[in-house]
Amino acid sequence: MSSLWVGFTLVGAAGQVARNAMQRQLTGPLGIWGATNIRFVFGLPFALVFFVAALVFSGETIPPPGAMFGPMFGFWLMLGALSQIIATGLMLSAMTDRSFTVTTAYLKTEAVQTAIFGLVFLGDGFGPFRLLAIVIASVGVAVAGVRIGRSSNFAEIRPLLTGLAAAAGFALSSVGFRGAIISIGDVSFVIAASLTLVLGLTLQTLLLTVFLLLRGRNVLRAMLALWRPSLFAGFVGALASQFWFLAFAQTPVANVRTLALIEVVFAQVAAVTVLRQKLVWREVAGAVLIVVGVALLLSVWGGPARGARSLPPPWLAIR
Repeated sequence: MSSLWVGFTLVGAAGQVARNAMQRQLTGPLGIWGATNIRFVFGLPFALVFFVAALVFSGETIPPPGAMFGPMFGFWLMLGALSQIIATGLMLSAMTDRSFTVTTAYLKTEAVQTAIFGLVFLGDGFGPFRLLAIVIASVGVAVAGVRIGRSSNFAEIRPLLTGLAAAAGFALSSVGFRGAIISIGDVSFVIAASLTLVLGLTLQTLLLTVFLLLRGRNVLRAMLALWRPSLFAGFVGALASQFWFLAFAQTPVANVRTLALIEVVFAQVAAVTVLRQKLVWREVAGAVLIVVGVALLLSVWGGPARGARSLPPPWLAIR
């Protein structure tokens, strides 16, 4: 099995933490949806550059759309694009209420939610080790999110629920984008990943920009005024997504998300060095429990070692 996905995942995880930190800093002047849209609007030009570079260096010729795209490509792309828009907005909302590190820890429950989705929608069962993993990760979320000695109210619970909802959105997004990538035929995995990224960002840019034109034109003007930091955030975001997609094209999402748990460590470093936040021992302990639970869950996940062209269940056939 090729180990390229390992390097792709590490670069993607590091880039994602940097992008999240920059988006969080832009939430104040741009609001939640303005900061969300910068990753799409300012990331799209760089995604196009990546795609053209891949074509030039590979020397590949793009086949006709009818021969390249599977019948389910549009569905998977729409699922990935819409889920990512909503999940990004929820993530930034959670980050305004809680620390950068603990919000990242909430997002790591994405793998646990994937297991639950598999049980509910696909009938995937899990044994005692998977159940134990879910319990450990859930305890970790509670440790990180509940503040002892203070009365519970919606203001305290809201960031926890928002972070978990964001994780669910990112789980659906990963499934959707991987489905889109592996439904493209007659091209290399690099071209499939790069093309999916371009089309995904194009769709997301159109959807969210039209929304802001209708509901918040002042946000779009503020985005243009802050084009320098937004451009850099777009570049880092596009770079991170490019490597995520390359990893998705090489191996199942479960493998990628397992290795991506290193993002929690990256987030702690970013929180201290960039955002000047102090780490609370309860948040750190909760993050550790979440990592342990998710790692245990995925260690018994099973499945093929390499799944770039593996067949899905017949009721979700992608080609």
